[in-house]
Amino acid sequence: MSAEITLFVNPTAGRGRGAHAAQPAASALRAAGFSVRTVLGADAGDALARLRTAVREGTGAVIAVGGDGVVSLALQALAGTLVPLGVVAVGTGNDFARAMGLPVREPARAGRLAAGALKEGRVREIDLGRLAGAPGRAQTWYGTVLCSGFDSRVNDRGNRMRLPAGRFKYDLAILAELASFRPFPYRITLDDGPAIETEATLVAVGNSSSYGGGMRICADAVPDDGLFDVVVVGDCSRATLLKVFPQVYKGTHLNHPKVTVHRAAKVTLEAAAGITAYADGEPLGPLPVTAQCVPGALRLLS
Repeated sequence: MSAEITLFVNPTAGRGRGAHAAQPAASALRAAGFSVRTVLGADAGDALARLRTAVREGTGAVIAVGGDGVVSLALQALAGTLVPLGVVAVGTGNDFARAMGLPVREPARAGRLAAGALKEGRVREIDLGRLAGAPGRAQTWYGTVLCSGFDSRVNDRGNRMRLPAGRFKYDLAILAELASFRPFPYRITLDDGPAIETEATLVAVGNSSSYGGGMRICADAVPDDGLFDVVVVGDCSRATLLKVFPQVYKGTHLNHPKVTVHRAAKVTLEAAAGITAYADGEPLGPLPVTAQCVPGALRLLS
């Protein structure tokens, strides 16, 4: 393994925490005897191109410093390779790190953990979701949850709003979407079986348990079992949705009679026009989309 480690940094993650977290992470790696190369990039496309170059040139590992966005970007370069990923989670959501049992907003500890894992060879092979039939999409792989329906409509609306700043605009987006809420007709195909035609509030395809900063939508998902957890929230009324949605933070919504959980290695989602899919919090574009669970696609330092 190369002694040069690539620090892949989003300096703007977590309202600037990414820039401050890079230094203790780099210090921990250097103290363990590694040399550190930092990759930033002018934008996401440039950063990914630079990271792919580092992987191609034989970096010993990639340490992603930031939130779920920078982790997702790193997956695009590392999936299917032997180069392991470490995570210094200092973003807003940090769902990937939480699901993998990694430190959150503790950059020095996360850096020491990654350095120790490299020295001792502690690598966990985990599954990733691979998106098929996605020409022109920058994102091919995801590590947490692919979602569509009510939650993606909230994201769409929130992303269009310029004010207010921060999470409050998504609270307003939830209220606005509730005002016009209706279930959506879905066609769901699991492992090339017969299509399931259903009315659903949302459908989530989880490689791991949570999204949106701790919403445990796929609470029982395991990231190394070779299967997705497919959570279908059925044709809820507005009142039922208001009752069920807060339960997502504890994962107890899975017990509600309107919620169904399937397990599958391949999932295709189709719906009426206007339903966007998101994965790892990033917009993929409108349905349809097909996701395949790829066992052991990523080597994770843990």
